[in-house]
Amino acid sequence: MFFTIPTIMTWTRIVAIPLIVGVFYLPIADPMRNVIATVMFIVFAATDWLDGFLARKLNQTSAFGAFLDPVADKFLVCASLLVLVHLNRADVFVALIIIGREIAISALREWMAQIGASKSVAVHMIGKVKTTVQMVAIPFLLYDGQLFGFIDTGLWGQWLIWVSAVLTVWSMVYYLQKAIPEIRARAK
Repeated sequence: MFFTIPTIMTWTRIVAIPLIVGVFYLPIADPMRNVIATVMFIVFAATDWLDGFLARKLNQTSAFGAFLDPVADKFLVCASLLVLVHLNRADVFVALIIIGREIAISALREWMAQIGASKSVAVHMIGKVKTTVQMVAIPFLLYDGQLFGFIDTGLWGQWLIWVSAVLTVWSMVYYLQKAIPEIRARAK
């Protein structure tokens, strides 16, 4: 199931990364660059929901797709955060918290799967809320302007990315607490 419709959509999120980054190196005025990057991020981020829906609907779920989907999401978020840090639209501390958590929880999940305890660190609602807040904050920060003439996306994006950082720590603590009994059992 390497090249199903859902998996191809997941691959598009990975291919999107250099495109979104590259937009900021084009000789285009800032407002247009921001709009292009924002629209690209929203379109590619939307494929996260759509590929899962199609995989279930078309009965094309696979172990490879289940592996690739969160990897693509993490790459897209991390690359976008690095662009935002470079543009001085996101604090490096926020990026370190979010990227560090993604690495730590991915490693934890891999280890828990190896010892047969992956259910104890299965995706929880707090992780889903964290991801949702990130997926709203990032396009707000990429756009970095007035939306509909009165919504300051830069300001809202700053607040939301910090909320996302708090949720990131909270979700990491949650997953670590779930894993501690297994870790203690293996440490003996």
